[in-house]
Amino acid sequence: MPNELRRVERALLSVSDKTGLIDFARALHKLGIALVSTGGTARAIAEAGLPVSDVSDLTGFPEMMDGRVKTLHPKVHGGLLAIRSHPEHQASMIGHGIQPIDLLVVNLYPFEATVAAGKAYDDCIENIDIGGPAMIRAAAKNHHDVAVVVEPADYPSVLADLEAQKGATTLTLRRKLAQKAYARTAAYDAAISNWFANELGDTAPAFRALGGALAETMRYGENPHQWAAFYRTPENRPGVSTARQVQGKQLSYNNINDTDAAFECVAEFAPEASAACVIVKHANPCGVAAGGSLLEAYELALRCDPVSAFGGIVALNRRLDAAAAKKIVEVFTEVIIAPDAEEEAIALIAAKKNLRLLLTGGLPDVRAPGLVLRTVAGGFLAQSRDNAVVDEMELKVVTKRQPSARELADLRFAFRVAKHVKSNAIVYARDLATVGIGAGQMSRVDSSRIAAWKAAEAARAAGLAESLAKGSVVASDAFFPFADGLLAAAEAGATAVIQPGGSMRDDEVIKAADEAGLAMVFTGHRHFRH
Repeated sequence: MPNELRRVERALLSVSDKTGLIDFARALHKLGIALVSTGGTARAIAEAGLPVSDVSDLTGFPEMMDGRVKTLHPKVHGGLLAIRSHPEHQASMIGHGIQPIDLLVVNLYPFEATVAAGKAYDDCIENIDIGGPAMIRAAAKNHHDVAVVVEPADYPSVLADLEAQKGATTLTLRRKLAQKAYARTAAYDAAISNWFANELGDTAPAFRALGGALAETMRYGENPHQWAAFYRTPENRPGVSTARQVQGKQLSYNNINDTDAAFECVAEFAPEASAACVIVKHANPCGVAAGGSLLEAYELALRCDPVSAFGGIVALNRRLDAAAAKKIVEVFTEVIIAPDAEEEAIALIAAKKNLRLLLTGGLPDVRAPGLVLRTVAGGFLAQSRDNAVVDEMELKVVTKRQPSARELADLRFAFRVAKHVKSNAIVYARDLATVGIGAGQMSRVDSSRIAAWKAAEAARAAGLAESLAKGSVVASDAFFPFADGLLAAAEAGATAVIQPGGSMRDDEVIKAADEAGLAMVFTGHRHFRH
């Protein structure tokens, strides 16, 4: 409808990110739009040879207090908030010499980037934008008359609208821009409030704000009837959200969830100590191994459960080499994620057009603090990331028999893996490789039996006479409430056990371990992962 169009006579530009600024300003000038700007933005526009007025000419006040005060003025906010069709608003504008601002172009001080760069407290404070969010919210509120742009990505659509409407914008565009504007200021405030909470050590602030930027819209969610989108938060943590996708089709919702689980698990293994490989299916590791090379680690991880590995995610803790790549592509794999890759490995993977290769540039710090969120009806749960590491736990031997050096190394390995297996979790391991995993069962004894069955199946697939669980160790993510789960592990051939301890029946479980000739250690730390 004609009354939905609003001609743009004057634009105010004040941007931190100057990507595309000059081309955009030049296009506005060609459309006959007067340009008003601030500080560095005004200088950049003027240096490009374009006519521009400084905001101080508009307000009659100079920038002051190191630029903290420059746009907080009635002649700016009146120009943004005035309803053009309102007689009293028009009278106020005329009476106070307020000129309308029809287009606002603002992106905010780089607070998130400043925090991510580890800058000092005072630097972070100075990068909290005040005037920008105030103007953005004002323009968005008055979107019936004013268009607001908060990121360079929207310059093309705004120019297309202006050119199509001969210097005017449509209400449809202004509404879309207003929605994005409020979402941007909300995400910005969320980043600031969460930073303050971290600085104060406040783990449960009275209000917890969340914010993220759209990374991509997906074809569907966990199932085809569910819509889905992927959002990035300001957290600078190497992984699926920061990775460069070298090749392959678009990641799905399930791909991203599974790839994150795989890469967080493989990060538990320091690359300078050994190569490591994690194969994940449906967010659970189905094979994990450490070795002298990525090829060795992959082959051992694959041996644990070759059936489940089909269509899985492969995560590596070192630069992907050609030998490992050649082996991995022999099995249908959805995603390979690694810190880096050799050119020869990339070329080998390129033959599999649908296989996604993600390179992250590094591994996440498993000891770093972080926030984990989960929605529930009417709210969400927030908790700290499980950053407990078994190497830093004091292991207490509670049985008569001490674990051997080999058993102790395998126990630490198995407990490291159990941290990333859905609870109830049971992990059998031998020689720094999983040989059987039981995940997500309602009872721990069932997880023990499933893991033992998996170990026997893997042995049959490998053409071995006896179960891979023979001579293995077993890790439990939480205590054994009864001796039955532990005895199931002993029956499968496990010789040593690692578990948190803390059950009312610990004495009964320890006695059963002694009678079975097992060595058992308590960690004092639980790794529930629901």
